[in-house]
Amino acid sequence: MGSTGATGNALLHSLLPLGTPVRALTRTPHKPIPGITGARHTPVEVQYADATDPHSLHAAFKGAGQLFLAMANSPAQVELETRVMDIAAHSGIGHIVKVSAPAAEPDSPVAISRGHHAVEEHLKAGGLAHTVLRPYAFMQNLLRLAPTVTQGVIFGTSGDAPFNHIDCRDIGDVAAAALTDPGIAGGTYALTGPEAVSYPELASRLTTLTGHRVRYVNLTPNELRDHLIHRAHMPSRLADHVTEIQQLAVARPETPTTTVTDILGRPPRTLDAFLDEHHAHFRR
Repeated sequence: MGSTGATGNALLHSLLPLGTPVRALTRTPHKPIPGITGARHTPVEVQYADATDPHSLHAAFKGAGQLFLAMANSPAQVELETRVMDIAAHSGIGHIVKVSAPAAEPDSPVAISRGHHAVEEHLKAGGLAHTVLRPYAFMQNLLRLAPTVTQGVIFGTSGDAPFNHIDCRDIGDVAAAALTDPGIAGGTYALTGPEAVSYPELASRLTTLTGHRVRYVNLTPNELRDHLIHRAHMPSRLADHVTEIQQLAVARPETPTTTVTDILGRPPRTLDAFLDEHHAHFRR
């Protein structure tokens, strides 16, 4: 589930070279799945499923042995993900790989992480075999900074605090390993790239990349939230989340893990490589 999202789509591309039979679930099966729909000799079967429609889930899970679960953050996320898990167990699925979040704790200062904790606890209580992936910030989300980067500025509320970032393609590769290698299945994994980078350092690297000066402006949490809502036109709940995770990074300085290397036998993709690959997004 989540085949059109950043991590789900990355997983499909990770599984394709393995020839693993895959059923990609989507609420819009009539729309192309990037890089998948129309490809020749693909083992991917596309089928309708909606977490709000239990009948569709029963049909979609029929005959499946494992489930990859990545859903967009929403107020109903705990309700929907636990429903999906219960129907998966009833349908005979034996293993779930769930995309969670860092700081998935009952008293986490990040609301979305508290929700992920509740889902993880439900998964444990259900007794179903499971693997939990806790990736840090997606490098792909940095593309959202492009409108202000082209104007020479990045806004945040984290000061010099370092942030872990990870390329979604590495998450997809780890998820594929968890689905195909019994020796990896069953763990809880914190996933990062090879380094933690602050926003001032990110601004410096973007300056070098683009050839125009990019500076970091540190705002108060309330100022950042207002900027995200009124200038970046971000939904208030997402603006709250961005503000919360930046403040968490201040309270708990982030450091990279070796998990991606340990599982895949290769280092994770670097931030510099990602920025260079997408440099056109940031140029004036």
